[in-house]
Amino acid sequence: MRNALDTAASPYLIQHKDNPVHWQVWGPVAFEEAARHDKPILLSVGYAACHWCHVMAHESFENGDIAALMNEFFVNIKVDREERPDVDAIYQQTLQLLGQHGGWPLTMFLTPQGEPFWGGTYFPPDSRYGRPGFPDVLRQMHAIYKNQRDKVTENSESIKTALEKLSQPPDVDGPIQLSTAVLDQAATQFLRALDPVNGGLVGAPKFPQPSIFDFLWRAHMRGGEKIFGHSVSLTLDRMCQGGIYDHLGGGFARYSTDEVWLVPHFEKMLYDNAQLVELMTHVWRKTGSPLYAGRIRETVDWTLREMLAAGDAFAASQDADSEGEEGLYYVWTEQEIDSLLDDPSLFKNIYDVSPDGNWEGHNILNRSAHPDPLDDAAEASLARARKILFDVRDKRIKPGWDDKVLADWNGLMISALAGAGSALRVPEWVAAAERAFAFVKDNMSAGDRLFHCFRASRATKAGFLDDYANMSKGALALFEVTGDPLYMECARAWADTVETHYLDTNNGGYFFTADDAETLITRPRNAADNATPAGNGVMANVLARLYHLTGDDTYRRRAEAICLAFSGEIQRNFMGITSLLSGFELLTAAVQVSVIGERKNDETQALTQTYFESPVPTGVLQVVEPSADLPESHPASGKSQIDGKATAYVCVGTSCSLPITDPVSLRAALTDPVGASTAAAS
Repeated sequence: MRNALDTAASPYLIQHKDNPVHWQVWGPVAFEEAARHDKPILLSVGYAACHWCHVMAHESFENGDIAALMNEFFVNIKVDREERPDVDAIYQQTLQLLGQHGGWPLTMFLTPQGEPFWGGTYFPPDSRYGRPGFPDVLRQMHAIYKNQRDKVTENSESIKTALEKLSQPPDVDGPIQLSTAVLDQAATQFLRALDPVNGGLVGAPKFPQPSIFDFLWRAHMRGGEKIFGHSVSLTLDRMCQGGIYDHLGGGFARYSTDEVWLVPHFEKMLYDNAQLVELMTHVWRKTGSPLYAGRIRETVDWTLREMLAAGDAFAASQDADSEGEEGLYYVWTEQEIDSLLDDPSLFKNIYDVSPDGNWEGHNILNRSAHPDPLDDAAEASLARARKILFDVRDKRIKPGWDDKVLADWNGLMISALAGAGSALRVPEWVAAAERAFAFVKDNMSAGDRLFHCFRASRATKAGFLDDYANMSKGALALFEVTGDPLYMECARAWADTVETHYLDTNNGGYFFTADDAETLITRPRNAADNATPAGNGVMANVLARLYHLTGDDTYRRRAEAICLAFSGEIQRNFMGITSLLSGFELLTAAVQVSVIGERKNDETQALTQTYFESPVPTGVLQVVEPSADLPESHPASGKSQIDGKATAYVCVGTSCSLPITDPVSLRAALTDPVGASTAAAS
């Protein structure tokens, strides 16, 4: 055998093509080789921007002696978790069943049939950090497989049984009846896990957790509880001013290694930034925070400047490392800043720059100690200093760039750009979202089937549930903003594809993989949010929105079926299903805003712009030509314009407000949509 990664398209796999390890790609050739020689498989899963993946590669996979052990004892398979999230999901679940924390690099030992019997994450080249040395692990796993086959079989069978059980509903006494009260109870339970000083969840490391904080923001908007709104604003404030944010170039790092948001692992992921732009937009609509508006603009600027791949779509990530060192591109010494700025004292004070630095002798720029805005002259001075430093930094050797296009992550960014662009009145962002959508549709689909990944003019054939869910969400966001029927057509077609190829006919909900996809040891099915929202949760939102927009009761039944299928999870893991719970709220408590008027008319645009800027998390917008009709099931069906003017109706449940023809009145109605619709009914 030889290292076969030189034919791969994935940047992560290409990073390992010169390793002395005889890496194979995931596929039948590698499994047949393992079976032919009765060798166990060493599966290594990571991604291009992963710092600890690089560390293990340098320490072990580039080490000739360790590689020789790997080649002698195992068939070695390298997987890009972003390219094959189905494979990663199964073996990450395995790691948790083994009582270990998940993460990357993932190191898993499998039988030649792909059944796991033991695993871990990062292993050092010799015993340290309380972890065994990787050579010792290799020898031990080889010995166990060779001499204790019964134990291997017992372990793999019990793990496989447990994996299959994870894809089934939990054992509860009947289905759980979801309600607004249940959502409020879940939000209240979150309070115990929140850091009241630094924001985010208690402890370190700290991840952005946008799905959780979006759920808490919805709870705040639903019931007016200030504690929920405060927890979200506190978290965003700390993140926006901390070292996890790139104060020169924009964009957020994947997570902070400490509890004060200072020291990140410096990789930037498309999915984090998409979700944070969307969350900040939601919060900005109510608070009008200049901080959030600024961070949205800077993060979108970073996305459009540095993350465009293959023309118009968005790349997956930027690496943490450059020149083989983590964070080198982003950090500064005091001497560097002194040499670049004429009067650096203000900048150093505000951005926490000191002779000894705040991280390993270097300075991570942050405003945690000075979050409040200064006077205009001082802020202008800081902006000039940031521009000088950015221009110098831009000449440094840049971190690695994973330029593959992922349909699901692009769907997240398309939704974020459509929402932020319409709210902050930046049509160029909406146009960028439309271009990205067109790229995915034109290059990553065949008929109604989506492909997951595109790079180097090659698209993989395996679309996953998340691809359909997030691209459908993006399509509906663009439909509400532009009114282009193409986006509605795509969302409906993809929703039908999901129903046809992903439905779990026994337990309800959708599998992660299609019925005609590669057969793995189990077929994952869950509604648990991770770094990205779960496909089932997003589909609940998509189907609920499709129902409200089209009046087609099929979508309502499908959305209800998802919520029912996973309702038992609220007892097992309520913190992990916030996207699903938000989908249930949209289905049952939508604020339906209908604007009757020609979309390009100035009066119509004034009303729709008011909607886009309104803080209504469960809002659904319909723009209807005066000659057209709303679906019969729509509460505003049959209503018309007043005096030939563009006219809006705000509806909750079956009740609608009085006709509204001016933006000020519409803004007031959207501030209290229940009150507006109830008053009209009475």
